[in-house]
Amino acid sequence: MTDCNKILVVDDELSMREFLELMLSAEGYGVDVADTGKKAFSMLEKEHYDLVLCDIKLGDISGIEVLKKAKSRSPECVVIMISAYATAENAVEAMNDGAYDYLPKPFDNDELRQTVSKALRLKTLSEEKSHLDDIIRESMYFGRIVGNSPRMRHIYNTISQVADTRTNVMITGESGTGKELIARAIHEQSSRRDRPFVVINCASIPENLLESEFFGYKKGAFTGASHDKKGLFEMAHTGTVFLDEVGELQSQLQIKLLRVVQERSFKPVGSNEDVSVDIRIISATNKLLEEEVIAGRFREDLYYRLNVVEIRVPPLRERKGDIRALAQHFLDRFSREQGKEITKISSYAVDLLQKYDFPGNIRELENLIERSVALSDTNILLPDNLSLSIHKRRWIEGIKNRRFDLDDVANGVSLDNVLEEIEKAYLEKALEFTGGKQNKAAELLGITFRSFRYRLGKLGIEKPE
Repeated sequence: MTDCNKILVVDDELSMREFLELMLSAEGYGVDVADTGKKAFSMLEKEHYDLVLCDIKLGDISGIEVLKKAKSRSPECVVIMISAYATAENAVEAMNDGAYDYLPKPFDNDELRQTVSKALRLKTLSEEKSHLDDIIRESMYFGRIVGNSPRMRHIYNTISQVADTRTNVMITGESGTGKELIARAIHEQSSRRDRPFVVINCASIPENLLESEFFGYKKGAFTGASHDKKGLFEMAHTGTVFLDEVGELQSQLQIKLLRVVQERSFKPVGSNEDVSVDIRIISATNKLLEEEVIAGRFREDLYYRLNVVEIRVPPLRERKGDIRALAQHFLDRFSREQGKEITKISSYAVDLLQKYDFPGNIRELENLIERSVALSDTNILLPDNLSLSIHKRRWIEGIKNRRFDLDDVANGVSLDNVLEEIEKAYLEKALEFTGGKQNKAAELLGITFRSFRYRLGKLGIEKPE
């Protein structure tokens, strides 16, 4: 019994409202009452309620609509439906829309008390778990990097060890894994943190401009050089140079870069005098530079000069334990940027994300969450909100690892058989995700409970007990 919990009773029958108000007030709850769905809507807009006790049959608006409104305003709000016209179909609909329980009238008073008390206890436990999740989430950050998997903790340890040295570091990994964030973390953990961090994307600067961009030029060095200009290396003096996509450098510039790496000096274009700089060099590549060296496309001496310490950033498919934290990080960011109040991702949606390999790595997950936030009209991301590109792949993995490829159409296919196998695979996978709970499985697939049961029978899928 607590005087902290606020309950809203919604019933169009005066005697029932008065009875529930008296009974729940005697238990120590703060109780408000509404006699119509519209009044309940208004009260839900103005007040926060821990629990809503609502009749399913109201004079103006269905109790199901009140349920949806309550959950939309506050996903953690507990809703218990009551009705003198209880049917299995109504119960299923209410539970699918987020009701905690469904009690038929006339109900046993002790049963109602116990149901309310249990629901509020579970709500408190859920909030405490959410608080712990927030604490855990804080431990998932290392500077701007999100993740606490063993692979990432090893990287954090390496960053801490090399940050305050002048040792050259090579960061390797697939595109979209966050190599620049690793480079920035090294810089920000070092004594150079207040000095320049200059990013040079070796693939984005036209080849004929690379030398002048790197090293600068003197007035008159070439047509259009009307004044002296500092290069990016000189601008990074006392700080850090980050050479992104260093594997794209052409051979002539590799020679000039080798001198900078060895001697920390260079000649601007059109100058005969050396410019000395105090810089830390961090490189990154998504290429296998050992293979580039063997093929003669990358200088071996430069490779070993740059790759004194290597940090390999794992692809997202090798650190799936970090997906929940990363997704929540992007959700918080994009919700704030787009002025929305989307606070969390449902566990079923997280399960769906963790089943996907994300070939585009963190960049793809970031794009997915941004798109999902933009298109969502609820304050919790559900599986239906995730416009996953896995559903846009050219193939779908079905039962027994069979692949259905659109290119097979040229050889002739049985569309009915293909669709049947895909449908069966999705139904079975949904049941697997939910531990055999058909209501939840139907919700994951975006279909009604009745439709789900029909499809199970049609495809001969054994119904869980």
